[in-house]
Amino acid sequence: MPAEPKRTVKLPHNIIMENRKKLMITGVSEVDSFDEQTVVLICDMGELTVKGSDLKIGSLNVDSGEVNIDGNIYGLVYADAENRSGGFLKRLFK
Repeated sequence: MPAEPKRTVKLPHNIIMENRKKLMITGVSEVDSFDEQTVVLICDMGELTVKGSDLKIGSLNVDSGEVNIDGNIYGLVYADAENRSGGFLKRLFK
């Protein structure tokens, strides 16, 4: 069975935050890593790091690129797509 081609269509990237407790993000191509304090998402606009406490991924739909995150959200940080050093496993096995 041939491998699936990578998605080349750019999805619209939007972020909606409700009361710093609920985050709805579109345009996500993959979840790089996550734990209760940090969620790292790969978007067409670059790598997005969500920082907080008690973070939980409520729902994830990779086909539509939508992610919902619940918890206490402290910050959102972008890194440029060109400056990414690779995925989580690539960084782990450097």
